[in-house]
Amino acid sequence: MAKNKLAKFAEMETLDNVFQPKHDEVFRTDYKLKGKWGEQVFGNAHPIVLEVGCGKGEYAVGLGELYPEKNFIGLDIKGARMWTGAKIAQEKGMKNVVFLRTHAEMLESVFAPGEISEIWITFPDPQMAKARKRLTGTRFLSLYKKMLKEDGIIHLKTDSPFLYQYTAELIRLNGLTAFVNTDDLYASGLDDKILGIKTFYEQQWLSRGKQIKYLKFTLSDSGELIEPDIDIEKDDYHSEARFMNK
Repeated sequence: MAKNKLAKFAEMETLDNVFQPKHDEVFRTDYKLKGKWGEQVFGNAHPIVLEVGCGKGEYAVGLGELYPEKNFIGLDIKGARMWTGAKIAQEKGMKNVVFLRTHAEMLESVFAPGEISEIWITFPDPQMAKARKRLTGTRFLSLYKKMLKEDGIIHLKTDSPFLYQYTAELIRLNGLTAFVNTDDLYASGLDDKILGIKTFYEQQWLSRGKQIKYLKFTLSDSGELIEPDIDIEKDDYHSEARFMNK
């Protein structure tokens, strides 16, 4: 492991805006902050927005700056990436942005029903070979539904044609309400101050001519979710390259 990574991991242990539950604190048990994030972490009852797979934390920090009346949690398992966002939030004195280092599979152990108002999923690995691992697949959407408020919103921002088509079909098949569905965000006229937040990774793909896709939808009134059974053309570039800079 590179020395700079070791230094980042060591510093993460000292940051008061980073939470790193141990395996036995979340595996088949409730984390100590479940249902208490507003009261014990943020000290208020403001809406909590979760970013799943936050990478370097650009979106969590950017949204936190735009909406001081909301609380933001960036979740990822990659500590060296998360360190960047945590340091920026700390240096800016942001009290409404924190980071949580754990696996997304542990979400039910970490958040109580109705504790989250919105979820952002920004540029996840499309997991073209394994639907079970897709962050917009039925497995994870079922987890999100348990912690989202009744009118909770999910946002997906992706460069992947495969993941976009898969998620759009899942929404259609299950009769979910999609408020926004565009396969070319920056040509759609929807580019506002929120959607205009661009991660380092997103800027890289925009410079290579990749179109950014965006879906905004809700799981309200959904029943048991069904996986799409359709053939979707695989992306013409490798996922390994896709995540070098995230």
